[in-house]
Amino acid sequence: MILFVVMIIVTCVSVFIGAVDIPFETVVRILGYKMFGIGDVSDIPTYMVSIVWRLYAPRALLGLIVGVGLAMVGVVMQAMVQNPLADPYILGISSGASLGATFAILMGATVLAGTMFQDFGVEAFAFLGAIGSSAFVFILSSIGGKMTTTKLILSGVIISSLCGAVSNIIVYLEPDAEGMRSLTFWLMGSLSTVDYESVKMCGIAVLVGLVFFCTQMRNLNAMMLGDSTATTLGVDLSKLRMVYIIITSVVIAFIVCKCGIIGFVGLIIPHIARGLVGTNHWKLFPICILLGAIFIMLADIVARTLAPSEIPIGIITSLCGAPVFAYIMLKKSYGFGGGSD
Repeated sequence: MILFVVMIIVTCVSVFIGAVDIPFETVVRILGYKMFGIGDVSDIPTYMVSIVWRLYAPRALLGLIVGVGLAMVGVVMQAMVQNPLADPYILGISSGASLGATFAILMGATVLAGTMFQDFGVEAFAFLGAIGSSAFVFILSSIGGKMTTTKLILSGVIISSLCGAVSNIIVYLEPDAEGMRSLTFWLMGSLSTVDYESVKMCGIAVLVGLVFFCTQMRNLNAMMLGDSTATTLGVDLSKLRMVYIIITSVVIAFIVCKCGIIGFVGLIIPHIARGLVGTNHWKLFPICILLGAIFIMLADIVARTLAPSEIPIGIITSLCGAPVFAYIMLKKSYGFGGGSD
C-alpha cells in the first residue's frame, strides 16, 4: 500500500515538473478540465494547456507503463532461466532492436527507396528487429532437443553478438554524422518523443503481459526451484518457456521501439524487491512492478531537470543501477531460489 501511494505521488510530480515552469494550480486546473470536464481553462495560455496535456501527462503515463513492463519482464526472465543476472534483454531483444534502428537510420532511406517498406519508421524496424532476434533465439535454443536455461542464455549471447556485429558493419559502411547522433540518442533511451498513441500501444502490451503473468505465480515459484523439481511438480517447462519468451519479447519490443534502450531496470528492480519481500512471487511480483514504475518516473524527472538540455533516461538508469547492483551483489542479503506457493 505504501509503495502504491508513493507511485501515485511520483506520477503527480512527474506531471508537474518539466522544462517549462507551469504553476501547480494551473496544472491541476488543466488536468481537471481535460480529464473530468471540471472548470474552465480559457484564461490559461494555450501553450501551457498543450504542454501539460500533450507532453507532461502522457510522458508520466508512459514512464509508469515502461517501468511496470521492464520490471515485470525482468522478474519473469530471472525465474525462467534461473539466473539472477538475467534481464529483459538476455534473449538478444535489445541487440535486435538496435540492429533494426541502425539499419533504418543509416541505410533505410537508400536501400528501401521504391519498395513497400520505404515508409516504415525507425520504431517499426526496431520492433521487427526485436521480434526477429527473439525468434532466432527461440529456434536456436530448441535445436537438438528440449529447451534448457543454459541453451536459452547461450543462444541469447550468440544472437546478441551477431546483431551487434552487423550493426557495427552498417555504422562502418555508412558514416553519417547526423544519423549517428539520432542513433546514439535512440540507443540511450528516452521518453521525450511521447504521444498518446505510444502510451496506448505500450499500455496494451504491458497490460496483456501483466494479466497473463498474474496467473503464473505458482509456475514462476516452481521454476525458481530448478528444472528437476519443477518437472516433479507437474510444470511443463518447455511449453511455459516458449509462451513466456513470446509474451516477454512482444512487451519489450513495444517498449524498445517507442523508448529506445533503457538498461538496468529489469536487472536491479527484481533484486531490490527480493531484498524487501523474499523470493515468493505472490509477494515479489506486485512489489517489483510498483518499484519499476517509481524508478523509471524518478529517473525521467532527473533526466528532464538535471541539465539545461534533456539527458537520455538510459544514462540515468545506468548511473543509478550500476552502483546499486554492485551493492546488492556484495551484500548478498537474500537467496535467489527457494520460492514457495
